Amino acid sequence: MKIKSVTINRFRGYSSPVSIDFDNLLVFVGKNDIGKSTILEALDIFFNEGKGCVKIDKDDINKKCLSEGNSDIEISVEFTNLPAQIYIDATNPTTLKDEYLLSKNGTLKVLKRYPNAGKEKVFIEALHPTNTACKDLLFKKISELQKIVDTQEFACADKTKNAELRKAIWGAQSDLELKSCEIEIAKIESKDLWDKLKAYMPLFTLFQSDRKNSDGDGEIQDPMKLAVREILSDKSIRDDFERISNLVKQRLEDVAERTREKLSEMNPTIASTLDPQLPDSQDLKWTDVFKSVSITADEGIPINKRGSGVKRLILISFFRAEAERRHQESKLPSIIYAIEEPETAQHPDHQRALLDALVKLSKTGNTQVILTTHSPEIVKQLRFEDLLIISDQQDNRIQKIREHELPYPSLNEVNFSTFGEASQEYHNELYGHIEAIGKLQDYKIGKQQIPYIKIYKGNPQNTTTTLTEYIRHQIHHPENTLNVRFNSDQLSESIEHMRNFIQANR
Repeated sequence: MKIKSVTINRFRGYSSPVSIDFDNLLVFVGKNDIGKSTILEALDIFFNEGKGCVKIDKDDINKKCLSEGNSDIEISVEFTNLPAQIYIDATNPTTLKDEYLLSKNGTLKVLKRYPNAGKEKVFIEALHPTNTACKDLLFKKISELQKIVDTQEFACADKTKNAELRKAIWGAQSDLELKSCEIEIAKIESKDLWDKLKAYMPLFTLFQSDRKNSDGDGEIQDPMKLAVREILSDKSIRDDFERISNLVKQRLEDVAERTREKLSEMNPTIASTLDPQLPDSQDLKWTDVFKSVSITADEGIPINKRGSGVKRLILISFFRAEAERRHQESKLPSIIYAIEEPETAQHPDHQRALLDALVKLSKTGNTQVILTTHSPEIVKQLRFEDLLIISDQQDNRIQKIREHELPYPSLNEVNFSTFGEASQEYHNELYGHIEAIGKLQDYKIGKQQIPYIKIYKGNPQNTTTTLTEYIRHQIHHPENTLNVRFNSDQLSESIEHMRNFIQANR
């Protein structure tokens, strides 16, 4: 399964629903404290349910919504690449389509609602039967389904299977009255349904750039802990665990039976009530067995106690190795890597190596990569379609970057508009574009002239020029040191002049 879209509402800075379309690689860019990390942390809350990096609390409720009496945080995720077959009734196979759990677009939409930032309520938004004769079948026990089938004398292929019973009841109706509705699937009578569906969802892991680690920190910052989760999600390993679990369970039952036999000799009444409670394999917390797994060095110092630079270097190597492994192997579990500011504490060469690995990972099967960044260098290595700008405009918080809508189609433009990154490279691009479209003389008309000393045939010569030409001369003629060097404000001003001119002449 893969994320198709995410919608967030009443969570932190998002006072109204904001929807984001996802692809295999998505990079959020924007200024500090604008809401980039909020999206990643909302996903961590959704997927890891408080056992990842982030735990939801009342401070996460949007303050404007709270003042208006709306304190329910909502996080909704829409999935594609759905499994061809699912098991929601023990060993009884069925499909999401047959169970009417798909949206009108054929996707799986899971909504989690957190009343007052408390325990989540889980819903599936689906085109589902609302006919009173056949609604709520997912919540009925097999005995209730059998009773409906027998009473109505519906034809059923196998009355020992819930899915077949539901199919018989739905199939016998002339009109299911299908409507888009919210089906609550985590309440007591349907908890098993939600537990089963969770097994098909992708693993989600968040690597945070400035997380403070404590001795009891359970976050998955160590790649070995992520590896444990992914390995344990492998079906063949789960089958081995189930075999071991059943073997242990059988031996425990033998012990209980022998105990019951001896007890019956002394007190048959108590012996008859002896009922050993043994958990099923899927209820056992296998990850706890490997919770001490980690990467250590320097006399056993764990990775989460190392410096930021070292931690990131290890992560670079991990992601590079993962890219190669996932490219070579098939039938791997779906996984989502979410990484805040991969450039943190890294040399530009390491930044590029990490980004190369992450881009390669995003192109492998069953893998999505989500990043946030403040690095213009990283932005310049991406494609326009990989980027989303997050702004503080309430009506347009998430902006897809489309090349033809930019004043000048360049990733340097993205860096300037998002981070205020005024680079000489961007100045040259804009100047060259104006020159290429034959508008350079038009651009100079009406511009203020400033003094400039140029060197002509080895001799200084006083002249005047526009601010843009003044900067361009200094960029291309560093040997001329007779003029005061332009500053960053002047560079930004000249870039703005050229951007506005290009916009007006499109």
